[in-house]
Amino acid sequence: MDIPDEVREKGLEHAQAAAERYRRSSAVRDEVHRRQEQGDAFPDSPESLAARAARLIQQQGVPVEAVMEATRAASLDRPSMHERILGVAKDLQAWSFLPRGVRAARTVGRISVSENGRELPIGTGFLVSPRLLLTNHHVFPRIGAVRQAFVEFDAQVSVDNTPELAKRFTLDPDTLFVADQDLDYALVLVNADASGRPVGETFGWNRLSVQLGKLVLGEPVNIVGHPSGRLKEISIRENSLEVRLDRFLQYQTDTEPGSSGSPVYNDQWEVTALHHGGVPRTDDQGRILRRDGRLWQPGDGDDAVDWISNEGVRISAILKHLASLPLDDARRGLLAEMGPESGFCDGVAPQPAIKEQPAPAATRPLHSPVGETAPRPGRSPAVAARTGLTAATTAFGGDLHLIFLHGRDQQGRAPERLRRYWTAGLNCGLTRAGLSTIDPADVCFPFYGDRLAEALQPFSTVPHSLEEIVADPIMATAPISDTARMLYERLIIEAAARAGMPALRPVPEEVVTDAVHQGLSWLAAVTDLDRLAIAAIFGDVAAYLDDQHVREMVLECVLRTMPQTGRMVLVSHSLGTVVAVDLLTRLDPKADVESLVTVGSPLGMDSVYHRLLIGGPTRLDRVAHWFNAWCPTDPVTLGCPLGDDWHGELVETSVVNPVGRVHDVEEYLTHPEVAREIGVVLTGHTKSRTASATAPHS
Repeated sequence: MDIPDEVREKGLEHAQAAAERYRRSSAVRDEVHRRQEQGDAFPDSPESLAARAARLIQQQGVPVEAVMEATRAASLDRPSMHERILGVAKDLQAWSFLPRGVRAARTVGRISVSENGRELPIGTGFLVSPRLLLTNHHVFPRIGAVRQAFVEFDAQVSVDNTPELAKRFTLDPDTLFVADQDLDYALVLVNADASGRPVGETFGWNRLSVQLGKLVLGEPVNIVGHPSGRLKEISIRENSLEVRLDRFLQYQTDTEPGSSGSPVYNDQWEVTALHHGGVPRTDDQGRILRRDGRLWQPGDGDDAVDWISNEGVRISAILKHLASLPLDDARRGLLAEMGPESGFCDGVAPQPAIKEQPAPAATRPLHSPVGETAPRPGRSPAVAARTGLTAATTAFGGDLHLIFLHGRDQQGRAPERLRRYWTAGLNCGLTRAGLSTIDPADVCFPFYGDRLAEALQPFSTVPHSLEEIVADPIMATAPISDTARMLYERLIIEAAARAGMPALRPVPEEVVTDAVHQGLSWLAAVTDLDRLAIAAIFGDVAAYLDDQHVREMVLECVLRTMPQTGRMVLVSHSLGTVVAVDLLTRLDPKADVESLVTVGSPLGMDSVYHRLLIGGPTRLDRVAHWFNAWCPTDPVTLGCPLGDDWHGELVETSVVNPVGRVHDVEEYLTHPEVAREIGVVLTGHTKSRTASATAPHS
């Protein structure tokens, strides 16, 4: 049997199993349809609706302004508010929906095999890391099929409706090939291009997530694939999730059997499932039926089957299965490249997305596991302060210390977990730079998150529910102190001006808030990040810089964990870069800062550097080498590289982070040019430093 026939036969076996699951879930489906006929647009559980609404706000999946407008009605209860938020997300798409879709579609490739002198398409696959391709097990039923296969990207028509030149890549199953017949997935390594560049650095990749809230019943799904081996096609809008099973999703779409291996996206272009085939109509004995009602025979072809639904494998189920496998360190390292939300960065097996009921949105943090892209809805000073982590005494020979200094909104987090996430991001960048990876235990990780939250508690207005945040996202992050509030407003207006916003005419003091709103809206428009997320970052920076008591509490907390002597590589992010420069005035004279690495830093803003303990952008005499990385769409660094203001030795580069994660520290550290600056010191290499203004790296 040749490979295409084997693929077709295995696909039909999965289709029959899907038909049986479809039959068993008929009662659930009937109840969903009944509720929809009664006007319930999202017939899911209150817990699922709450988790979905929270994620939409967290991931900037719906404009806060649109949510505010939709929820202005008085006396909306919590379920009604969540349904309004979901309604906005379903019916009103930001302009970025289309370019995000284009970006996601570039990660999808057509899989073909070379057999008997012919090249035959057998399915679809999509990139889930810089080097890993996900498709169905029935597309690759055995490793021999993988060795005869290749994947083509850009197999599509251009905007002028003319075929583009597809780019072909071979596969390397000997380095990594993981598959499971029951879940019908296969994960395989894609070989680099002729220059050694990983395929994902050219076409991008999808960040898989085990987090709650990616899809609820009644929401649309979007599928990109190569039906029957044709050029790339997309199915959007008139598709919706019907039933959510433990390991599978069933949905209505117009996809064809040849789309096996396609990603199933939500409207925010997050992968929710791996499409693995249609659900055929069957008789009482489980036999597949034709469209004319007669029994289907193998010679009839797939087009004759009466397809009644479609099914995909839940991404959470795939990630959990991968985490349970006894893989060696090298293969687990490849899985970790899928990113922090995949669950592999800290070695903890991912759990199914709906294994336990989430807490109501009002009490759940509105942020991803790591990063600073969304504010926490409340701070609790009652939680015992966590302490920082020292490094192993033998790390890097004993006299060289690698120190990670985090930013804002880390209260309540486990320092050990944070250290593993930072290390995972750095190890990804080190691997891409061709340098040795490091052990998290070799990193010193001062932790001041709880201490900062405690210090800010008397000075901050913090809403305690999703409803309050939606009602006024600007006030949700503004400090109470008059001087801190003024600094907060100046930071936002200055950042907007540096981002190219036309100069505002002088406005009376009583309407300065309008200028802040305009500045936030401008920053949100040019960065594709939500106003709430941007304001939260500047709110805490302003509070730290304005109040000496807050500053001293943070510095004292950091110094408890810092090494007192030896050479240091100090890596800092966001507010942590401000703390790092202040820290230079407090370090023991015996400590030698060999390298300072700052990423996502606001140190280029006048309103920030004039309030540092060193008094301004003067040369950092204690630092032998300073490297800064900034992203042109990060609202904290937008339009303000440090070299325009700081004097002395400074090397910096711009990088391109993914939309929605432009300020995340892990994304910064995965860039090889950033990781190289750290790795060359740790390994004692004498390679030349990254040149200033290096070309951005995806």
